[in-house]
Amino acid sequence: QVQLVESGGGLVQTGDSLLLSCAASGGTFSRYTVGWFRQAPGKEHEFVAAITWSGGITYYADSMKGRFTISRDNAKSTVCLQMSSLKPEDTAVYYCAADRSPSYGSVRSRRKDNYDYWGQGTQVTVSS
Repeated sequence: QVQLVESGGGLVQTGDSLLLSCAASGGTFSRYTVGWFRQAPGKEHEFVAAITWSGGITYYADSMKGRFTISRDNAKSTVCLQMSSLKPEDTAVYYCAADRSPSYGSVRSRRKDNYDYWGQGTQVTVSS
């Protein structure tokens, strides 16, 4: 069983940057694909980015490409999401999630149903 804890959220202004972290404990986190999703009020979960177990392959939602960067440090059981050029529409609760399947791919990583473990989320609010 893997426990995930997100941190780093907060209130920022348009154009600012923010670094989110996802710390894992338990299980074999280093073998899992990890994704970030977000959920704005009244909306469904939206895929943000994902990274394979080795960190060698990353996936991004089109609207985040060039602004967000996902990375991981398996020695520290941590996955980070560096967000820059933030916009008010980035306001949401951000969740990290882990997929324990050895399979990976662009389509698989975007589906929240493929993830087995979820954190509680961290709020990001971008003011205009």
